[in-house]
Amino acid sequence: MKFLGNSLHIANSGKLIARSDKTPSPGAIVFDSNKNKIGKVGYVFGPTKRPYISIRLFKSANRKRIEENCGEKLFVSKAKSKKPRKRRMKARHKK
Repeated sequence: MKFLGNSLHIANSGKLIARSDKTPSPGAIVFDSNKNKIGKVGYVFGPTKRPYISIRLFKSANRKRIEENCGEKLFVSKAKSKKPRKRRMKARHKK
């Protein structure tokens, strides 16, 4: 796990907004300081040097505790990379 950044607040949409020094890959799992899974990286926006990160919280995440602990350190795991699918070309029949 790598350090992601600090949580800022929960937006009206219900997503957790965090500030980071690095750009994480979308879909990476986000953990709190107690190593509990809290959500997935949704969008990365803002300046490239210190981007904002929108995190889609899991239903099992304790939103009240997250809201009370604004400024908490967040960590990220490696995202599972999806392998590109191979295209199959239709065979052309010679006439």
